[in-house]
Amino acid sequence: MASKYKILILGASYGSLLGAKAALAGHSVKLVCLPEEVAVIHSEGARVRLPVRGADGLVELNSQSMPGKLSAAGPADVNPSDYDLVALAMQEPQYGAPEVSDLLKRVAKSGVPCMSIMNMPPLAYLRRIDSIDADGIRDSYTDPTVWDDFDPAMITLCSPDPQAFRPPTEKINVLQVGLPTNFKAARFESPAHTGILQQLETDIQAIRFEVNGSKVELPVKLRVHDSVFTPLAKWSMLMAGNYRCVQKGGMRPIKEAVHSDIAASRATYEWVVDLCETLGGDRTDLVPFEKYANAALSLVNPSSAARALANGARNIERVDRLVQTIAAQNGMQSDVVDETVELVDGWLAKNRG
Repeated sequence: MASKYKILILGASYGSLLGAKAALAGHSVKLVCLPEEVAVIHSEGARVRLPVRGADGLVELNSQSMPGKLSAAGPADVNPSDYDLVALAMQEPQYGAPEVSDLLKRVAKSGVPCMSIMNMPPLAYLRRIDSIDADGIRDSYTDPTVWDDFDPAMITLCSPDPQAFRPPTEKINVLQVGLPTNFKAARFESPAHTGILQQLETDIQAIRFEVNGSKVELPVKLRVHDSVFTPLAKWSMLMAGNYRCVQKGGMRPIKEAVHSDIAASRATYEWVVDLCETLGGDRTDLVPFEKYANAALSLVNPSSAARALANGARNIERVDRLVQTIAAQNGMQSDVVDETVELVDGWLAKNRG
């Protein structure tokens, strides 16, 4: 019989999507989150709503009725060494909070393999890519020191392609999936650690969920890839869509950011693909622009980064600055990317002022 794993996930919003899939596959999941989230998850479960082919409306998954156990706790109440895998699902600026950075230090020291599903790749992961000068990108991070204790071999990245959000009228234990695509993880350096991901991939693939009396396959799978560049496919999407939601006078939906000037979007997208290829990636590991542009038609809200800026955030994930800096290290420059970085800088300056 295949192993059942204990998985620790830092972050209960986006993390509940991965957590729900793992618990449905029979694994044991602990979400690390705020006290009010812990309380409502324990009383009502973590609830994930997603579109399923052949079903009308959204199908709701509730962690209280899953084969595996899903529970929640605060950062101080978990011991990373008790787990087989740690997943990072918070926004990058949150890791600088004292309780969370203390937990992250303990994760690094535990020797437990760690998989990020953040848009912003952990600095330690980028040390696995020889063509990136990791010391030259530290100022793209809110607090780069939180990654210094990690052995790069122990950390991997999973491209968070599924789009999900917390519906504003619902309780904080509800997550709604807008775009049900797959998580794409790079292998670990160790075959044994990669084996954990491959087992999760198989178990999640095998899930069948009852909808209206029939067993159906659920979207949002985990896919494990050999290339360390595969998860960087998200960079093109972020730079052509998510960060271009940010405008001087306010925020626009991702759909509009991509489709209001499709030529500029395509050029930006392809420029980032070229950058990934320059670093050593293979074009065939990345997502073609047409496929992304088509998916973006369903993304009718501004990105989480844009919404955070509009709500006064003093820090957000700076993938825009990261991409700009890595490009400059390789003699590449894009006017659209420069303009985007400038717009984000402007909003942050205003919010901090």
